[in-house]
Amino acid sequence: MGAQLRAVRRRIRSVQSTAKITRAQELIASSRIIKAQQRLNAARPYAREITRAVEAVVSRSAQIDHPLTRPAPSPTRTAVVVLTSDRGFCGGFNANVLREAQNLQALLEGRRMDVVSFVSGRKGIAWHRFRNRNMAATWSGFSDTPSHANATEITRTLLEAYNRPTADGGVDEIHVVFTEFVSMLTQRPVVRRLLPLEIEETTEAPPTGPLPIYEFEPSPEDVLGALLPWYVESRLFHALLDSAAAEIAARRRAMKSATDNANELIEQLTRDANKARQAEITQEISEIVGGANALAEATRE
Repeated sequence: MGAQLRAVRRRIRSVQSTAKITRAQELIASSRIIKAQQRLNAARPYAREITRAVEAVVSRSAQIDHPLTRPAPSPTRTAVVVLTSDRGFCGGFNANVLREAQNLQALLEGRRMDVVSFVSGRKGIAWHRFRNRNMAATWSGFSDTPSHANATEITRTLLEAYNRPTADGGVDEIHVVFTEFVSMLTQRPVVRRLLPLEIEETTEAPPTGPLPIYEFEPSPEDVLGALLPWYVESRLFHALLDSAAAEIAARRRAMKSATDNANELIEQLTRDANKARQAEITQEISEIVGGANALAEATRE
């Protein structure tokens, strides 16, 4: 009985140590999620204004013929950019985005298109390497705190691949798979086509109000050629910020769940330890009483 009690107490100490780690991770994620949300909100005005600027240029251009807006007649090679995390302890965050990337790859391969993977985040890189899957480029070390320089580096690599002929290893389309931050409790994997950009003609008023009136120098086409790479970079940077906020929120939720489960297990183990201790005390009392009775009978004889 004593061995059983010692084993239960050892397990209680082990679970208590785990609960301290998960609680610390939860507190760290809680402190970081606010900054991640602030960075995401701070990037929205720039993304909104550069989108309005592109819309204004397009609306005042007689004809749009730019490589970034020109779809391939019959695309044969597609790039899929997967944004994952560098660290674990975030529940199903990476599994969900990798599953979405797999579904996209199966869809594209069903259209008889070759898929080229570009992966950001150590978890995604390790997942592809474990399965011996080729990757055209990888990035890591900034999943929870991406900077604009990281977005610039990724965008430069993607634009080089997009502007290169497919015969030389280029791609006709670029899709990005990331986790969108909806709220502290909801994060969902999404797929967005990054290139070629889709331009739609409409007679409806823009939802953000009338477009600003610009004077273009030297011409609207030249201004559009300079704006579009920045616009693509802005969209990718916003995806990185979305993924970072979603990662931290998922880690906080996962660590809170782990802490709650550990506390429940500690309560159950404590009850088991008390039962084992009570049984041990009862056995000791029974042995003492039995010994006393035997001694009394021996004395009477």
